[in-house]
Amino acid sequence: MSHGPAQDRRADGNPPRGRTSPRGVLAALRDGLYRPLAGDDDRVAYWVHHVRIGVVVTELAALAVIGYALLVDGPGHNHPGLLLLTGLTVVTAPTVLLLPLHAMIRDWRGPTLFYGWTLGTAVVVITATRLDGGAASPLDALLFLTLTFMAAAYSPVGVIAMGSAMTAGYLLFIELPGLTTRGLFFVSVMSIFTIVCTMASANSWAAYDRQMLLIRTAEMLASTDALTGIPNRRLFLERVARALDDAVRGRRSVVCLVDLDGFKAVNDADGHAAGDALLVAVGASLGGAIRETDTVARIGGDEFAVLADVVAGRSAPSLAERLREAVALAGARHGVTASVGVAEIGPGDDLEDLMHRADVAMYRAKSVGGDRVSVREG
Repeated sequence: MSHGPAQDRRADGNPPRGRTSPRGVLAALRDGLYRPLAGDDDRVAYWVHHVRIGVVVTELAALAVIGYALLVDGPGHNHPGLLLLTGLTVVTAPTVLLLPLHAMIRDWRGPTLFYGWTLGTAVVVITATRLDGGAASPLDALLFLTLTFMAAAYSPVGVIAMGSAMTAGYLLFIELPGLTTRGLFFVSVMSIFTIVCTMASANSWAAYDRQMLLIRTAEMLASTDALTGIPNRRLFLERVARALDDAVRGRRSVVCLVDLDGFKAVNDADGHAAGDALLVAVGASLGGAIRETDTVARIGGDEFAVLADVVAGRSAPSLAERLREAVALAGARHGVTASVGVAEIGPGDDLEDLMHRADVAMYRAKSVGGDRVSVREG
């Protein structure tokens, strides 16, 4: 029975704990590296903006290296390889913006883009450092710029992976085989900085997870009836609106309005606590009379509503009759029954008109004594 928004996903998006086998460790590593970046348009826009910032930073850094190669005396001064490498970077970096970023950010291609970009940047920086004299070149400082950009983008696992790859690349292609004290110091600082960036990334993602949890909680509260725990009028009407769209494509659905007969007497005789308990029981009983894919909602006071598909062997009147019987069972001790108004959804129906038809049918059932079903034809 569809009572409200699904709550079966972990709020933080991280893999479940307890994966201790090698296969489990690899799965956890994969999940950490390829954690979804975005699930809604706002988050997609954030990441696309981040890519644009990255392109600008890459361009500025490449232009700075070109200026360095032209103006500063040293091994890289006017070096054709260094100028060609940075010139290609200036030309090719903006091509990232030609990719279908809005689509890529939503799936595994988003993390892959960032990882590929980082590794490509690391290759360029390490190559430029070698061309400029190796360990003595100041160009290796650009690796820290790349690490800083990572901290604001990647998941913690991604930061560790990329930071470790960059540090290892520097060690292998710049420092070894003759590792110096300076080189050892640089590698140590790179490793420590990777840890700091990982902590910053973890804090950023944790804050995002908390924000998303608060948003989902607020959405659930805004669409759930506080007393019965089932959808409220707002969510019900949203689902009816979707059903109206589906009707154009041939899907048949029905709306049933269920108004309790004799409910006021329960409050008057036994108090509001007894009335509240009865409403909860009715909501549960109605839920038991429909399918998992259908919706039962409390739309106000002692009035409930059901949205259900009409399938072979399950007519709208027979469904409404089951709803009436479910209420009669739940309210038997208090003598409470239900008047049920039925309106089938047809192609081209209007939401307001549909609900009016169901309402008219319900009041017609109530006007002739209640505890019965009335079907309103379109």
